[in-house]
Amino acid sequence: MKNTQAYRLIEVIDEQTHNEFFDLPVQLYRNDKNWSQPLDNDILAILDPERNKLLAEGESQCWILKDESESTVGRIAAFYEKESAVTNEQPTGGVGFFECINDKDAAFMLFDAGKEWLKERGMEAMDGPVSLGMRDSFWGCLVDGFHEPVYNMPYNFPYYRELFEAYGFRDYFRQHTYQRKFEPGGLHPAIRRRADYLLSQPEYHVKMIEKGNKQFAYDFKEVYNKAWAEFNGIKGLSEQEAMELLKTMEPIMDERLVYFAYHKDQPIGFFVMMPDLGQISRRFRGKWNWLTRLRFFYHLKISQSVDRVIGRIFGVIPEFQGKGVEGAMVMAFEKEAMKPSFPYKTLELNWIGDFNPVMMKVAEFIGGKIYKTHITYRYLFDRNKEFKRAPKVNMSKKKPASTPSVKF
Repeated sequence: MKNTQAYRLIEVIDEQTHNEFFDLPVQLYRNDKNWSQPLDNDILAILDPERNKLLAEGESQCWILKDESESTVGRIAAFYEKESAVTNEQPTGGVGFFECINDKDAAFMLFDAGKEWLKERGMEAMDGPVSLGMRDSFWGCLVDGFHEPVYNMPYNFPYYRELFEAYGFRDYFRQHTYQRKFEPGGLHPAIRRRADYLLSQPEYHVKMIEKGNKQFAYDFKEVYNKAWAEFNGIKGLSEQEAMELLKTMEPIMDERLVYFAYHKDQPIGFFVMMPDLGQISRRFRGKWNWLTRLRFFYHLKISQSVDRVIGRIFGVIPEFQGKGVEGAMVMAFEKEAMKPSFPYKTLELNWIGDFNPVMMKVAEFIGGKIYKTHITYRYLFDRNKEFKRAPKVNMSKKKPASTPSVKF
């Protein structure tokens, strides 16, 4: 029997509960040197209806949990967005930003709160710990590789896995992070041969991005919408959204880290990497203001404090997959990475799902090794319903298996 009398669940509705929601992880991880405090603004961009457009067709709710001494011992958020919720076999919402002491009673009260809230809004399942929007931030429970996290990638205590699974969450899919050091010989010879053959044909070429050139925003939109068309819960980009994305990226972009592939001058693939901003933002204790902005750009542009690169997104449209396009883009990047002036030491390819075995092979062929593993869990409200893991992507014989993404 649950000892729920020891805890009190409180909705986050005012400044005090808001502050307690954000302060809890600081207290929990105060002795963990690997933990990096996310920027409060990055979390609010997901949970605040005024900042997250998806909440115009959905809702979110946050709770904190207090013990008998009035200390905050847990937190959770629940949310859904109508359009993506119904792309699953059953309407599915999400819970995320979960933090808790190592106590099943406390954790189960938080999970119950999310479940009942989502049930009341017509959901029949919940995924967790997840976010609301693109899957590249705050998504998954870390279960292996408890190293310093890159920017906005989840980090949690090892016991979180036990709390989720004891409640009844099941492993829906796993997300692997592959790491590669920048040193010669990392690219598999077969990938190099295929890429060399591709680039020997005049209709193919790879280009490094140029800041200020708006054409790359349109090229990104074309590839993204074609490469991701088959994925449930992923909406296409409009031209305006692509332009806004490029505008957001440009201040922190390093042109040496973004590549596009073309066939007869039509975009067919991209490989987008970014400096790991987490190596800088972890200094700011969650705050983003004029002073931290100055410090941020000093560390990024002047002192060059970042030596780690994140593979943000990797896409090739279906009809050109398996022809060497992936390797051609990696070869172009490798050429830059081997220069003495290149400031970065390692690359982390985040968010490669185990439902995408072809992309896992690509990560291995370009020299990556599994460095971390996260799990995205699913909990079906009907406990008698058959649980199904995420299906493998595009495994039909009519098309080559999809290799669209490092993060998607």
